[in-house]
Amino acid sequence: MDTGLTAISEADIEKHRAMAQSFITRVVVLEDTSGRSQTELAGTGRRFVSTVSTGSVRRTREVELSKTVQAVRPDDQLLSIPQHTLLYRARRGLAIAMAVADTFAKSTALEDLQAKNARSPLEGDDVAHYKRLLSAASYVAAFTFASYLLQTVESDTEAPGDVAEPEYAFDTQQDALKALIAGLDAALAGAKDDIDLPARTRAFATVAIEGLLSRKGRFDALGAFENAHIRIERDDFTIDGFDVAPGRKAKPLVMQFRKPEEVVGNHIAKYQSLKLAKMLMAYDLDRQLNPFVELGGFLFTFIGDGAPGTGKTTLIQMIAGIVNDYAQVAGVPFHYENFGVDQISSYQGKSGQNCRQFINNILNPRAIGFGTIDDIDQVAAKRSDDRASAGQQEITGVLMDAFAGAGTVVRGNCSFGMFSNYPENVDDALRQRAGARWLVDGPQTREDYIDIFVLLAGKNHKIPLGEHALFEAQEIQRAVETAYEEHAKPREEGLKRVYDRFLDERGEPKSLADVGDYLHRIKEAEPRFTGRAIKNVTDAIKMRAMDIELPDEWFETREAFMGKSYDDKKAMIEELRRPFTMDMVMQEINRYADSEFRYSDKSDDSAVKKLIRDARLRERAVGEIEAMKARGAWSA
Repeated sequence: MDTGLTAISEADIEKHRAMAQSFITRVVVLEDTSGRSQTELAGTGRRFVSTVSTGSVRRTREVELSKTVQAVRPDDQLLSIPQHTLLYRARRGLAIAMAVADTFAKSTALEDLQAKNARSPLEGDDVAHYKRLLSAASYVAAFTFASYLLQTVESDTEAPGDVAEPEYAFDTQQDALKALIAGLDAALAGAKDDIDLPARTRAFATVAIEGLLSRKGRFDALGAFENAHIRIERDDFTIDGFDVAPGRKAKPLVMQFRKPEEVVGNHIAKYQSLKLAKMLMAYDLDRQLNPFVELGGFLFTFIGDGAPGTGKTTLIQMIAGIVNDYAQVAGVPFHYENFGVDQISSYQGKSGQNCRQFINNILNPRAIGFGTIDDIDQVAAKRSDDRASAGQQEITGVLMDAFAGAGTVVRGNCSFGMFSNYPENVDDALRQRAGARWLVDGPQTREDYIDIFVLLAGKNHKIPLGEHALFEAQEIQRAVETAYEEHAKPREEGLKRVYDRFLDERGEPKSLADVGDYLHRIKEAEPRFTGRAIKNVTDAIKMRAMDIELPDEWFETREAFMGKSYDDKKAMIEELRRPFTMDMVMQEINRYADSEFRYSDKSDDSAVKKLIRDARLRERAVGEIEAMKARGAWSA
């Protein structure tokens, strides 16, 4: 199939409408009985199970989806708007699925074999080849129908947990779609009201896609569909091979954006935020790759930590606002999403599913994505924390696999930011999967505090400014150079001791061997400084080498940079690249190691305070017990 965008005409879809209408009206499907009666035993809620083996017995069942939907409101002969919309989406999805399967047949030998089989029965190898392609086309039709429901049916309510997988059939396209209609009918049979209909439909589509993807390996003729890009404009529906796109239509991003000049202090974090926004916009939607991934320096994950009120939320708003503006200029979709504590579910496995859906939404290769996990220490738990909920443990596992798992692929279209007031409470393995560390410490200097007060106070006054150059300290280039220079030497006491001992014994580092020796000494002092930490440091160094100022003019129009081909973008970026220096190496090592020592110290301090509090409570309890014994009130 052509790897470019394939458009399917309305005429090709409309010719399947009559068949799709018959499917939602009445179909007959074969189902396994599994020896389980459909009649409940009176007063028990359970069903009779025969002791006679009936594993091979199949029975027919009539499925009338339109009647099942109408039965949600049995007192009204007219369909409500949600009922009508759902039936329309089901019929439209079936017609589109058949049209997509036809397109698949045209791109393979299936269409020719179907024509040949219509003239005379196939023989020899043609029979096996025909069956393989027919099964593949059936799979494509089923996947398209489930994807259509997931993308076009919207619901804001939590999905139910009792929706079962359909009984898949892949003999023909019609059999595959009938099986999904039967599964959808079963899922909707439990709907309580109109609001429940779309929620159960989306839950069914999600379950169906997961089941289809788990069976994908059984089909060896799907290669023609892997790189397909099919677009149905009328429905705002896109199929990109077997990539699962976000499960709902893109809506305009609504949040309070911040401009860089509204962020006071946090110079390095602000500087790297601006770099990250421009890096994301270098992504090439056709090649599905970013030059910064190939050349080095792309920031896939980062963690920002600082005390409450230092500006973490403001940074998120700034990054999202800048990328959103760039995306509108470039004419490309942008998806921002935050994963928070409200998505931790009491249902087993649901929290992990919610987190995986969040990851998939951001990873969607047909859009620019930015995902944040605010208060990561509350959302994900340490694996050693036996007080954490099962949902928090599930989320930790999903995030670890997504950020640096065996199947993690970094295309360069998205980035994930974790933010916390207490990063020492984040699981060590998850925290080390953050490629960069941003210390969000807020305003620090006298100038910072004057700037932020003037900014927040507004203009409804006549009080003079006084002797102060407003916002001069926030000039990003000069401020960040000063901030980087401050990391030429360590800040944390534990790292300072390692650094001073290294200088006494070896002097200033001059070679890669010196750098390796310094890293080894850090490892001896802080066991958390593992090989993954070294990788994160080298990635940060590469990012500094790519610490180039992409001209603002490149992002003012689409043609200047964002609309160019991948090779042109890469060449333009390469021209600005520079080699990294020993100063950069030491600054990045100290920045990262400082964060590990800081987290370790905070964790130790927290543990010490807990022990002291427990000891004080124990002493107080002993004193009160003795007093009760003296009064004769202690009877234990």
